[in-house]
Amino acid sequence: MQQSRNGGAPSANGAGPSITLGTPVKLLSRATGAIARQVKLRVPTADLDERDPDYIRESLPTLWLIASLWYRGEVRGLERIPAEGPVLMVGNHSGGNMTPDTTVFTLAFNTYFGVERRFYQLAHNLVVSMPYLGFLRRYGTVAASQENAQAALDSGAALLVYPGGDYEVHRPTSESARIDFGGRQGFIRLALERDVPIVPVVSIGGQETALFLSRGEWLAKLLRLDKTFRLKVLPISIAIPWGLNVGDMLGHIPAPAKITIQVLDPIDLRERYGPEPDLDEVYDDLIARMQDMLTALAEERTLPVIG
Repeated sequence: MQQSRNGGAPSANGAGPSITLGTPVKLLSRATGAIARQVKLRVPTADLDERDPDYIRESLPTLWLIASLWYRGEVRGLERIPAEGPVLMVGNHSGGNMTPDTTVFTLAFNTYFGVERRFYQLAHNLVVSMPYLGFLRRYGTVAASQENAQAALDSGAALLVYPGGDYEVHRPTSESARIDFGGRQGFIRLALERDVPIVPVVSIGGQETALFLSRGEWLAKLLRLDKTFRLKVLPISIAIPWGLNVGDMLGHIPAPAKITIQVLDPIDLRERYGPEPDLDEVYDDLIARMQDMLTALAEERTLPVIG
């Protein structure tokens, strides 16, 4: 029997290429690569002027009513956010690609400060490219990038970022009360470069809107999603309406869990940590502060989903 050139098992008749176990993986990798190229084409060019105060003003009452009923959204401490000027709000992230904490906080922020205050939220390319989520761009959602973050702060806006990104948002439901930014410190550099305060925003409940089983890091690596989509995870969950949901590429319908969000006091990095702050020190201190608050919020809850 003849060994095939690609090193796989010999063919039955001793001639021609054989199909190895790696062939399905290669085909899936090529398919995800093709999808990734289409997604990149769909990602709109960030335009801060796409935020539409008139649209927000008209839609805000209805959306806030829906969020209040479905998520029983409760946002505390909005008065701690500086009333004007650029500010970097840093949150923990939950709920898969359909992140209810972002929705609840965005609606509450616009209600409290008014629609005329410039406010932007960074989101993954997959989110801003979903056709049925186009309205988010009118609320100020732009693709997550250093350039977009800098432009938003330079315009004098309030900016909401989630350093944990896809890694944190797809953590198992069993870790819902854990802050996990995966060691990412870019937001600290951003705050120092733009000389803006950091306001921590801590939320709970989003990871109860589906049953998140695994980040699926091994599967993402196998399919080279880290190279094509900038995704280091391919999460596995049980979610409405799909049942078993792999990747959450099409989103899902979040279950009506209670979302509670607490805003902490603003932090002037140079005032608190000195003229040349140590990034590791800032990161560890911020994570500890946010984790303490998340633990406290978790202790308030009597039952998952119910709150």
